[in-house]
Amino acid sequence: MANTLDVRTQDGGTNGSVTLDDDIFGIEPNLAVLHQVVTAQLAARRRGTHSTKTRAEVRGGGAKPYRQKGTGRARQGSIRAPQFTGGGVVHGPRPRSYAQKVNKKMTRLALRSALSDRAQSERVVVIDGWNFDAPQTKAAVASLDALALEGKVLLVLGSDDDTAARSFRNLASVQLLQAAELNAYDVLCSDWLVFTQATLPAGNQEGQS
Repeated sequence: MANTLDVRTQDGGTNGSVTLDDDIFGIEPNLAVLHQVVTAQLAARRRGTHSTKTRAEVRGGGAKPYRQKGTGRARQGSIRAPQFTGGGVVHGPRPRSYAQKVNKKMTRLALRSALSDRAQSERVVVIDGWNFDAPQTKAAVASLDALALEGKVLLVLGSDDDTAARSFRNLASVQLLQAAELNAYDVLCSDWLVFTQATLPAGNQEGQS
């Protein structure tokens, strides 16, 4: 069944309606794929620059610390062995990539699942456009209040929404994404998902009133 939403204006009014694409906003969320894709996305954010030195890389320790026999102590070849303070580390972390391979089909399915979850929770808002005369945080806050958006808000903007981006960017509760950057993790982390008619994925616009 098609999900139709009122198109909102930034002052809280309505301006026509829009039908959400069932193939994007109306599927049964695939939790297994969502988990795998989000896990891979978070893993890819890890820098993987952690590093420790082995005994071969630690500076010093070239000379045998004491003679082999006659001291009553265990034989040692270097003070940079792992058992000595300042020695090398055994099996310590090394620089590596945490990236996990996820194919494009799974990534798209995860995004559609996340969008469908938000649509089923009635947490998707579509506005006709952001019309700020100049970048102004106060005006951005007034728009959020007029639209009754509380909690974390994800705004999906177009390339021509620079004034809106500059108006909202100082608000800690608002995350800004370009339409091409939309992903499952950021959708799931938001309480509200706000599109413009221009950035709504495959939205079929109906006649405005």
